[in-house]
Amino acid sequence: MKFIPISSDSLGVRSLSVYVETKDVKMIIDPSAALGPSRYGLPPHPLEIEALEKTKKEIEKIARDCDLFVISHYHYDHYDPDATFFEGKKVFAKDIEKNINASQKERGRDFKERFEEKCELIYCDDSVHRIGSTEIRFSPPFFHGPAKVRLGYVIMTTVDDGDRRILHASDVQGPVTEEAKDYIIDQNPDILVIDGPPTLFLGWKFSKKNLEDASRNMVEIIENTKAEIILDHHLLRDLKYKEHFEEPYKVGGKRIKTFAEYLGKENNMLEAHRKELWERVG
Repeated sequence: MKFIPISSDSLGVRSLSVYVETKDVKMIIDPSAALGPSRYGLPPHPLEIEALEKTKKEIEKIARDCDLFVISHYHYDHYDPDATFFEGKKVFAKDIEKNINASQKERGRDFKERFEEKCELIYCDDSVHRIGSTEIRFSPPFFHGPAKVRLGYVIMTTVDDGDRRILHASDVQGPVTEEAKDYIIDQNPDILVIDGPPTLFLGWKFSKKNLEDASRNMVEIIENTKAEIILDHHLLRDLKYKEHFEEPYKVGGKRIKTFAEYLGKENNMLEAHRKELWERVG
């Protein structure tokens, strides 16, 4: 199995996009990227815009040779409504009729209207599919963070070729909920791709209790699996992310990496550094 992290917050854009290839299939999970429209009251810096343009081109390049795509939920940093590479391909996507909030439902319906006749669109919540000897398992819907959060639901994706098992946990944020934690441990992945808690919202949209739950759940995952953990996305929007999510890093040590670190690169958290980027312009 070939596994390549494509784009993420540690690589300069909002994303959690990965490429997975087995002897049977080539795929991208969540083939998109975006920028935060406002941070510190500032718009994206030119370096962020440049990073996004470069990332979109890279995703398009990789997508040309892919057989299928996965859309874990309908936020623009996880799917691109303007992309054309879905055409003629198989697309496994979050169900738009149940366990979905109003805004994602509308986006999902727009996606269906545009691509239903141009691709093989499969709503895949809580299902298993086999392509040759490769098993692709999609989870039931889990909350996009804390229970009953207004952001809605996401699905996780497990790809198992018999030799290696990768779990893309999408935006479960830590995970915050016990149910998401138990599912991840039950899948027992060799590689776990997961977004960390959005600690930049601590005390506002994300409570101290949410953070404590996410920390405890991640520690349990570390202790109950042997997974290499690729932790990124929301967490990497906080310059003090290791201080705020301290216990998992203490317990997990070198088992925990960002996308950038997994690729042997330096973290490039452009959004988190937006204020100082604009100050340099001044």
